Formats: sequence, structure tokens, C-alpha cells
Amino acid sequence: MDLLHADFTTHEYAPHAHPSFVVAVTEAGGAEFRSRGRPGVAEPQALLVFNPSEPHSGRMGGSARWRYRAFYLAEPGIRHLMAALGLDEARQFESNALGDRALIDAFLALHRAFDADPGPDDPLGRDERFVHTFGTLFQQHASQGRRVPAAPAGAAVLAPVLELLNDAFAQRLSLEQMAAAGGLTPFQLIGAFKRATGLTPHAYLTQLRLRAAIRHLGAGQPLIDAAVASGFYDQSALTRHFKRTFGMTPLQYVRARAG
Repeated sequence: MDLLHADFTTHEYAPHAHPSFVVAVTEAGGAEFRSRGRPGVAEPQALLVFNPSEPHSGRMGGSARWRYRAFYLAEPGIRHLMAALGLDEARQFESNALGDRALIDAFLALHRAFDADPGPDDPLGRDERFVHTFGTLFQQHASQGRRVPAAPAGAAVLAPVLELLNDAFAQRLSLEQMAAAGGLTPFQLIGAFKRATGLTPHAYLTQLRLRAAIRHLGAGQPLIDAAVASGFYDQSALTRHFKRTFGMTPLQYVRARAG
């Protein structure tokens, strides 16, 4: 998947098409676009969606500025997403502009998170955000066709997944591995977790790892050893999650515990 963060004060897109599925969110200002023979407006209150190979054009119009973020999801990414949703093929979108405030905010947060990605330490977090945000878009706004399968009701469906996480939290688990343990799609897994625990799978797994890190630190292990033994990529990853959760660094915790 390719990302674009553009900031124009004067620009015009001639009619063109992308082989990728395109999602764009305006952060400031706006522009006019034309697709399917109809005009539209790119503004902060609209999420723009263009199907692969769908011709469209754009121009500044009366706006003095157009700052936006865009996702370009190519065929491999589309296949990955459809598998995560439990669909055989991608559904199309009949409208180019969607006024879904929650999704607009979600795609902005997704793009900013990918922009600020600290490195290779959190592929699960990236994949979870991607599947949940794009999955919600397809579930709620794609054209008629096979629906995105919903997660089975009840917390019992998560029992084998929770067993896996408790037994293997220190391993590099993927969203697909977790979902397979419960006979779910990755998108179903995220929804079932949020309903049953109030957390996403990634957040739940992080809590298990933090508890393990506290045990290792309490046993006197060095910070780097405690981080790796608990399933964190490195000491920096442990420190970032520890401070975000407890309001202090692991080193501060060790010193406070020592009195």
C-alpha cells in the first residue's frame, strides 16, 4: 500500500485512473473533482473513494489550499484485505464521497499512525489498524453483494484465542494466527475482541506482555532481557508501551520498587 500526504495551493489533476483502490481524506481546504460524469467536492466532511481503474479529475476550484492524505491499495493489498474480511472478491463503491465522520477520523488516524510508524517492532498493530479501518469501510458502504461475515455472538468463541495468547504471548503472533485459532476471519476477531473485552487483540496481547515484563523486572532481570522474554521487539518497544500504560518508564518502575 502506498501513502500520499499532499499540500497544494495550486494544482489540477487531468482525467486519470489508478490501478489501485484509492481512499482520500481532506485535512484542510478542499478541491473539486469529477467522476462518473458528475462533479463533487473534496472537503474535510467527506471521505473520497475511487474504485480501481475509475477515471476522475480534480482541481482547486475556489479553494486557496488543499491538504489531504491518500491511500493507494494495489491488487496484493486488496487480496489481503478480502481474505481478512472473508470475501472472495472486492465489492465496488457506488458513491465517491462518503459523509461518515467516524470513518473520516479513523482513516486520518490510520494514515498518521503509518506515517509515524517507529519501525519493524509492531506489524500486528499495523495490520490490525489496517484491517479494522478498511474492513469497516467495506462493511458499511460497499455496494450490494456478499456481505462481510459478522463475528459469532458470545464470548465463548474467543476461548481458544485467549488460550493461544496466554500460552504464546512472547511469540510473534499474527492476526491471521489468532483468528485461525478461533475459526474466525481477522476482521471478525477484532470485532469479537472489542465486544467481549473492550480491547483489540493487539491491545490485549500488549497487556499480557506488560504483566510478564513486570514479573521479569521484579525478578531482577535486565531491562533488555525482560523486554525480549515478554514478547516485545526490543527495550524501546517495552519502554514505549510501559510508559503509555503506567505513566512511567520500566526503569522508573524498578527504582520506585526498590524504594
